[in-house]
Amino acid sequence: MHEALHHSDRQLPGWTSISRDDLRLALIYAAAELLISSPIWLTIGDNPLKPFLGKLVLEAVFVVLAILFALLLSRMRKHRYATQIFVCLLLSLISSLGMSLLDYYLYTVIMSPAVVPFNIMDYGYAVCYRMSIFFGWSFLFVALLNHMDIRDRDLKLIASREEALAAQMRALQYQKNPHFLFNTLNSITGLVEEGASQRAERMLMSLSGFLRSTLQLDPMRELRLVDGMALQREYLDIEKERFSDRMVVRIDIPPELKRAMVPSLILQPLVENAVKHGVGRSVGDVEIHIQASRVEETLNLSVENDVAASVSGRAGEGLGIGLANVAHRVRTHFPEGASLTAGHVGPTRYRVSLHMPFRIGQGEA
Repeated sequence: MHEALHHSDRQLPGWTSISRDDLRLALIYAAAELLISSPIWLTIGDNPLKPFLGKLVLEAVFVVLAILFALLLSRMRKHRYATQIFVCLLLSLISSLGMSLLDYYLYTVIMSPAVVPFNIMDYGYAVCYRMSIFFGWSFLFVALLNHMDIRDRDLKLIASREEALAAQMRALQYQKNPHFLFNTLNSITGLVEEGASQRAERMLMSLSGFLRSTLQLDPMRELRLVDGMALQREYLDIEKERFSDRMVVRIDIPPELKRAMVPSLILQPLVENAVKHGVGRSVGDVEIHIQASRVEETLNLSVENDVAASVSGRAGEGLGIGLANVAHRVRTHFPEGASLTAGHVGPTRYRVSLHMPFRIGQGEA
């Protein structure tokens, strides 16, 4: 991206806009014209080797004029196409008139001491021939300038969209449940007051490590599922300190899916919801089941948890914003197709499932 924009800057009006690419293109164009025209001259009886030195001089002049064309057309790249084409025609006509006179003069020098009379018909033919050559070059250069402008606009638009997407993804990632942090700190305070300093210290160290790990993650990058689950285990260890033995966690991830790539921390809001609305609103034991499966080219992730009978009929209460953010994030991250489903799968059982394209990562799981 940066190199493309830098290349565009080098094409701005001015002498610095004459790049090596412009010179190389002019030389290739001149060489092609020389190679094409020589066999044509053979068919009309001329010997292309005899006036070869004069032809080289003409081609050198053409290259110089082509570079001047490039300089002037670069200055006019913001004008309308019709204006640029008119200038191309005008420059081609003027240059052809001069180049044809130079051609006649060089031919008389080469044929000296023989006298070569000036023939207006031959001169007109030469003007028309060279005008087509110059106009072909200038039109080609205008087309290349317009192509570069369009390409630069597309690159800038893509960069702007990527920046906007990155900002949106970061905003979605950092919309953490504040209750988690507040409750964890309150729990640490309670443990200190109860004299359970070892549990409080263990909980504080777990919280510090979890926050450090999550804040260092790039929301635009993907993680292997096994690495993402390692972060979730850190989070669940913190919650286990809060809820003691009431929380039972079961994780089922087949070995062949451990290297599947998923958006960073995509499961975090789902696990938080399971803890908050499952364990936090129940008085008995609560199981949280995290599962991964693959159906053809789709990776399915689900977080299922027990819910208290008193709230089992209110599906997804309080989960709207969190689930909506996750759904929006996976749809943005996987424009080719991703979705989120949520609902009760039993009288006291609630499940949230993510469906996304299956992608495999590198490295050992």
